[in-house]
Amino acid sequence: MIWVDTIVQGILLGGLYALFAAGLSLVFGIMRLVNLAHGDLIVLAAYLLLVIVSMLGLNPFVAALVAMPVMFAIGYGLQRFVLNRVLGADILPPLLVTFGLSVVIQNVLQEGFSADSRRIPAGTLETASLPIGPVTVGLMPLLTLLSAIGVILALQWLFYRTSLGRAFRATSDDPVTAGLMGIKPQRVFAQATGIAMVVVTIAALYLGTRSNFDPTIGPARLIYAFEAVIIGGLGSLWGTLAGGIIIGVAQTLGAAINPEWQILAGHLAFLLVLLVRPRGLFPRAND
Repeated sequence: MIWVDTIVQGILLGGLYALFAAGLSLVFGIMRLVNLAHGDLIVLAAYLLLVIVSMLGLNPFVAALVAMPVMFAIGYGLQRFVLNRVLGADILPPLLVTFGLSVVIQNVLQEGFSADSRRIPAGTLETASLPIGPVTVGLMPLLTLLSAIGVILALQWLFYRTSLGRAFRATSDDPVTAGLMGIKPQRVFAQATGIAMVVVTIAALYLGTRSNFDPTIGPARLIYAFEAVIIGGLGSLWGTLAGGIIIGVAQTLGAAINPEWQILAGHLAFLLVLLVRPRGLFPRAND
């Protein structure tokens, strides 16, 4: 039962990593943009939630609904007025710009909130648990996994069942031809990044309520997101969920053997998957 519980806890942890990675996967799948500031944007959203909860006294989940349009606007403006200017055949300019953005976000947050760790209060949800078969799971981790599945389902529906999704796919396949058909690629890219920031807000909600955070933890969240995206296959949303779960299970198994092995076990699982499937578990056909 101990190992069953360990695996279940790893699956639940994987839901959080999948949320970290879903926005990154969406942006990469549409515009092939590697956003090195993604982890710091998650932390930025967590601080935004903290401010809303502290100032307005709202429940964190209600605060997330308030923060989503703000983060959408930030993502839309960032892509429209900054990142679109550096997109092109050369991947180096976007990497440099997003790296610089990462540094700026970290320093601004340190100036505004200091280097002290914070946490978003969630009341009784923080300790609530639910018996499921032979194991007991925390309600917050369970909500995290269900939210990750819900986000993936929503993005799949958006991508394959809506006119905006058709514009995403057309622009991703051939932006020049899409432009000739009346689609404006730069606007589509901005909308995609805005939607990714909505997903980032959901990830920040669970990051902030489940653990402490500070202005410098963004790069570590970015690594988990990258590993989940690459394990699943670049641009595959369901693969991203699978990648997050693989990392989560590997970490909990490693921690069960030796607490010092938790982070290392996740990285080793990432390398093992790459050795067996260099293009990830579910690579897109056109990659």
